[in-house]
Amino acid sequence: MSCPAAVQQLTILGSTGSIGVSTLDVVRRHRHRYRVVALCAHRQVDRLFEQCVEFQPQHAVVGDARLAADLAARLAGAGCPTEVTHGAEALVRMAQLPEVDSVMAAIVGAAGLPPTLAAAVAGKKILLANKEALVMAGSVFMRAVRENGATLLPIDSEHNAIFQSLPSGYSGDPAESGVLGLFLTASGGPFRTMAPADLESVTPEQACAHPNWVMGRKISVDSSTMMNKGLEVIEAHWLFNIPAERIQVVIHPESVIHSLVQYADGSVIAELGNPDMRTPIAHALAYPRRIAAGVAPLDLCTIGSLHFERPDLGRLPCLALAYRALRDGGSAPTTLNAANEVAVQAFLDGRIGFPAIPRVIAGVMDGLPAGKALGSLSEVLTADRLAREAAEQWLVQVARQ
Repeated sequence: MSCPAAVQQLTILGSTGSIGVSTLDVVRRHRHRYRVVALCAHRQVDRLFEQCVEFQPQHAVVGDARLAADLAARLAGAGCPTEVTHGAEALVRMAQLPEVDSVMAAIVGAAGLPPTLAAAVAGKKILLANKEALVMAGSVFMRAVRENGATLLPIDSEHNAIFQSLPSGYSGDPAESGVLGLFLTASGGPFRTMAPADLESVTPEQACAHPNWVMGRKISVDSSTMMNKGLEVIEAHWLFNIPAERIQVVIHPESVIHSLVQYADGSVIAELGNPDMRTPIAHALAYPRRIAAGVAPLDLCTIGSLHFERPDLGRLPCLALAYRALRDGGSAPTTLNAANEVAVQAFLDGRIGFPAIPRVIAGVMDGLPAGKALGSLSEVLTADRLAREAAEQWLVQVARQ
């Protein structure tokens, strides 16, 4: 008879976003296995209030003092004893709480790097949905994981699929394991078949309407430009120690095969499932066990057929820019990520058009040489700041064109 698993104590960074909401849905189905210790959000106080009332965490974090005071008053009125704090330092504390076993790192963008790195330094089990931690600071982050005995489990559906398709206990040496390369699948986003001339008139609402996945606005735009897949290529390099030339992207519109691993003996192993983020979340939460995620079983006969095609880098150049950044090394991935965040926000705000996003990123990368490898969080944040400043200057130039 097997012993029951100990209750896992969780901090959720980004609890009100799509990944955070899906994580809490899985937790809701297995309350005997998981205890939510801390919920962290930015500005979605109404949703965070509801989450705190339901899950009764010890701690909640929001973006600023005004929101914290508002949330604390509402929770007190509801009889919820959750302690409310605010700011970036509070996020770091929640990632390092001694009683916490696992940290769901689901804050989008560069803001998620410091608390996610703090979780690695504290030796936590990290459920990594914040791809920027590896894109911006791959060397720094992976060193922290190794030196502090942290456990790193990928949540992105593609990387989780690769993790499941690699040999158990994969050492990070592809030659030793007979791994030839990786295939990252991509839906192609909402503009896969759109004529290049029509991209000029794309609106933020169109870019955020993903055909298969429910995601936040920034990630949805990244998917429509293929930058999301480019960031995943960089992330896969750091997670699995695979060089850029052996990581291929394949357009797969059905989003049923989430990624594949190619082996020296001719085998190709894939992970399949319906497009629902609760599957990789449940896998990582329970690893190495398996638990129900609330996801419908995959019916291949209903799907009928699966399709694949090569991406057209000429139509959507962000993927090519990401490969360039990975090959250039040094600060190039940090520059790429920062410039992309600025450009995407400018598009969402109506300051630039959709095709200007890669133009801004390319301009910033051309103006900021990659240089040497970044060796500390301070160096990463400096490179991030310089790239954001350069991107803002490029926005002015692009807006005049």
